[in-house]
Amino acid sequence: MSNTPETPTPLSRRTLLGRTAAAGLLATPVVGLLGACATSGSDEGSNTKAEEGTKSATNPLGAAEDAPLEVVIFNGGYGEKYATDVHEPLYKKAFPKAEIKHQSTQAVSTVLQPRFASGNPPEFVNNSGEKLIDFGSLVADGQLMDLTELWDAPSVDDPGKKVRDTVVPGTVEAGSFNGKPYVLYYVSTVFGVWYSGKLFKENGWAPAKDWSEFTALLDKIKAKGITPYGYAGANAAYYQWNVILTHAAKIGGTDVLKNIDNLEDGAWQQDAVKQAAQAWAEIGAKYVDKSFEGLKHTDVQLRQNQYKLAFYPSGDWLEGEQKKDTPAGFDYQLMPVPSLSGSDKLPGTAVRATAGEGYFVSAKSKNPRGGLEYMRQMLSVAGAKGFTEVVKAPTVVTAGSQGFAFPPGVASSQAALAAAGKDVFNLYFDGWYKELDTEARTATNELMFGRIKADAFVERIQKRADAIKKDSSVAKFTR
Repeated sequence: MSNTPETPTPLSRRTLLGRTAAAGLLATPVVGLLGACATSGSDEGSNTKAEEGTKSATNPLGAAEDAPLEVVIFNGGYGEKYATDVHEPLYKKAFPKAEIKHQSTQAVSTVLQPRFASGNPPEFVNNSGEKLIDFGSLVADGQLMDLTELWDAPSVDDPGKKVRDTVVPGTVEAGSFNGKPYVLYYVSTVFGVWYSGKLFKENGWAPAKDWSEFTALLDKIKAKGITPYGYAGANAAYYQWNVILTHAAKIGGTDVLKNIDNLEDGAWQQDAVKQAAQAWAEIGAKYVDKSFEGLKHTDVQLRQNQYKLAFYPSGDWLEGEQKKDTPAGFDYQLMPVPSLSGSDKLPGTAVRATAGEGYFVSAKSKNPRGGLEYMRQMLSVAGAKGFTEVVKAPTVVTAGSQGFAFPPGVASSQAALAAAGKDVFNLYFDGWYKELDTEARTATNELMFGRIKADAFVERIQKRADAIKKDSSVAKFTR
C-alpha cells in the first residue's frame, strides 16, 4: 500500500494571528516511510479493539476510565518533565484507574516506526526533533486521529466554551491537512539571532537594526577576539537558511517565501533571495569560524555560553535547551534579522514566528479516546500554565501564560513579537518537502563556508525544487 495519496490535493494554510503564525514543522509526505500498512483496516480509527468509555459532562470524548495510556515524549529542548510532572498527573486526576506508561526518546522515528508498521502504536506522541516520523505519511496511511471532535469538545475549564475557542486563532488550521486537523502544535516559537545581554552590556554594544550597523558591530566583536557569528554546520544548517530566507522576506516581501513554498518556477532565484544569500556569504567569509561546519548545535551553543561566540541563530527554545550550561546573568536576548537597506519591503522589526512542537493521537492505538482526552487536559489552563512554568515557554492556550514572568530570552522574543505587530510571517517548504530541506542545508554550508557564491546557491536549490515539482510521487502542498 502506498503512503502517498493517489491524487494529491492542495493543502490550504492560514496564518496564525497575533503572536503565532501557521506551523512550519509539518514533515513532508514520503513514499514508503512506514514500510507497510499498520493494520488491515484502511480507514483512520478503524481499530475495532479500541477502548471506549461512556461520554459524560466530565468525559466528553468517551475515554475508558481504566484503560492504559502510553505517552511518548521527544526529550529535546523542552525535556520531558512537563509531561511527567504536569500533563500526566492531570490525566491521572481525571482518570485515577488509568495506568500511564511514559517513554521519552531523542529518536522518535527509530523507536516508533517499527511499532506503527506492526500495528502497535502508542496512544499519544510528541513527534519532534531531527528524527521525527513523517507527519504526511502518517496521515496518508490513516495513522492519525482526526482531532475535530477534540476541538469541538467542551474545554476543561469552561464547559460552555469549546476547546478550539481557548487557543490562539489559527491553531487548529496549523495542524490541518486538506481541511482536517490531525496535529496539535502547542508551543509559540519566535526565530531570530541570539546574543548575551551581559556580554553586550559589558562591552557597550547594542543590537543592530540595519546592515551597516550589523557589520560594524561584528568588526568590534572580532577585534575583541570573540567569534562574531556562527551556527552548527553538522546538524543545524537550517538555522542559517532560516536567517537567509527571513532576510529575503524582509527585502522582497512575504510573497518571496510563498513562491518558494508553492514550488513556483524560479522562486529560489528571486532577486531578494540572491541579495540575502550574497549578504550572508560575506558574513560567513569574514566573521564565522570555519571549524563550526563540523560541529553540532550543542557544541556551538556551549561556545556562546562561554562568551566565545557573540551571535547565534535559533528559535526561542534555545534558552531552555541551554539551561544547564548557561552561566548566571548570561541574559539571552533576541535580535531580529537586520534590514539590508531602506528599500526593504518589511521593517527591521519583522520576525518569523510559528506554532511549533507537534503532538498527535494514534488512530490505531488501543486507547485513542484516552489520547484525545490527554490532549484536552494539555489544552486546559492548568496544563498550559504548568507547561510554561516547567519549560519557560508560552503555549497556544491564550490564558496559559497570562501574568507569567518569563526568563530573559523568552521575554525578549515575546517583546520582539509584539514589536513586529502585523509583520509576522512563516515558511513551510522544509516540512512539506524533506529533500528540499536537505538540499537547502547542504547548499547553505557550501555558501557560508565559502565554497560557492550566491548565484550557485540559489541555482542549486532551484534545481532540486524543480525536480520535486515534476515528481508525481510526491504530494504537493500549496498556500
